[in-house]
Amino acid sequence: MKTSSPIVPRVLGLDPGSQTTGVGIVEQHGTQLVWIAHEAIRLPKGDLGERLHVLYKRLVEFIVQYHPTVMAIEKVFLAKNPQSALVLGHARGVAMLAAVNNGLEVQELAATEIKKSIVGRGRADKKQVQHMVRVLLSLRENPQEDAADALAAAICQLHMMQMQRTIQGALA
Repeated sequence: MKTSSPIVPRVLGLDPGSQTTGVGIVEQHGTQLVWIAHEAIRLPKGDLGERLHVLYKRLVEFIVQYHPTVMAIEKVFLAKNPQSALVLGHARGVAMLAAVNNGLEVQELAATEIKKSIVGRGRADKKQVQHMVRVLLSLRENPQEDAADALAAAICQLHMMQMQRTIQGALA
């Protein structure tokens, strides 16, 4: 009897922003995390609609190029500036639409959940996240902050998926 090889989880992590959006792709091979790609998408100044269009197009290109199956995106946090929060919500919506339009499952994760998974503390700062992402993925240097946050979201989602598989296996 032929057994199929296990599906290798490939997660697109996303740290949405109105000026820069971090994206990162990570796979898991057994217990090994494998870096695939990352980028900080810098959006042009000017009209919000055009910036969102640029974000959508680049995310679709990234998805088509790397074929992730799941997108992990940071949940909305409360911002001090309501206008900034609104624009961030637009960027998140565009990112989620790009993912769903390309067949990806979307998982939302709290920033504190991501940081705790990567650093061990939910209130870790950006430098700590950058360092741990570099270590966990065996990168030569720290990724740019937004890209590091995106890679951290992908790693956190992979940890959660592994935990779900372990629980399902124990229940079977």
